[in-house]
Amino acid sequence: MTRTSRLAVSAVALALAAGSTPALAQSTGTQDWTGPYIGLFGGATETNDQSDETLRFDRNLDGNFGDPVTLGTAAGADAFSPGFCGGAAQGPTVAQGCDDDSGGAQGGIRAGYDFQFGNFVVGVVGDYSVLDQKDSVTGYSTTPASYTFTRTVQSMGALRARAGYAFGPALAYVTGGGAVAEVDNDFRTSNGANTFNASVDDDKAEGYQWGGGLEYRLAPNLSVTGEYLYTSLDAGDNVIRVGAGTAPAANPFIQEPNTTGTDIIRSNSRFGFHAINIGMAYRF
Repeated sequence: MTRTSRLAVSAVALALAAGSTPALAQSTGTQDWTGPYIGLFGGATETNDQSDETLRFDRNLDGNFGDPVTLGTAAGADAFSPGFCGGAAQGPTVAQGCDDDSGGAQGGIRAGYDFQFGNFVVGVVGDYSVLDQKDSVTGYSTTPASYTFTRTVQSMGALRARAGYAFGPALAYVTGGGAVAEVDNDFRTSNGANTFNASVDDDKAEGYQWGGGLEYRLAPNLSVTGEYLYTSLDAGDNVIRVGAGTAPAANPFIQEPNTTGTDIIRSNSRFGFHAINIGMAYRF
């Protein structure tokens, strides 16, 4: 069982444990879920790392990435032959290691409305949260030097449909819809010779969410929820223009076919992450 699946099981278990409190639990008859609700939620996030992510280069500045960056030698060896890692560099060489993306935290508010038809419940829910989840990738050149791209989701809003099945005081459901997030882009390098200027497409990222959970009625107007959500965002491109700076003419970034410089992006513009949330809602 993966770490994410263990967290998902733990979230549902917590919801069940909270709901089983004798002093609060209602009768085992099916509850009425029709109506509006508001609530709070919080939990842990974990990035969906891509171990094969790399950096891509545009040597002739025509907007098409995928050009090789080669050394100024007759053999034209790959200047990024040391390779890439799915995290942030600990130093300018591969041997110094790469930090994996750590888990983050999330907290927010939500509101929704449900309609019940027998045991079936359908509805819509919207939420807004603040969070701190990073996703980094690093490339290493033969200089030696490291080049790290990091993006961080800072806040997010989502609107999802919800459909479930009610049994006793519980509601098991699946959910899915759209999400919009504010993403901060950062670039760091140990290369002190070239110049590096950033051009970000947009700091707003759009995408989708899907997941599921279990909501348990603690009292006529109070419920607790354990929930798993997966978010996939199109984070756009953080384009880094590498200029000459104080580098010599043989520098790989400023050779022909364009001595002006080279553009760099990360190979994957999508930002995916898992979230495990525990929430409470007040139902009117």
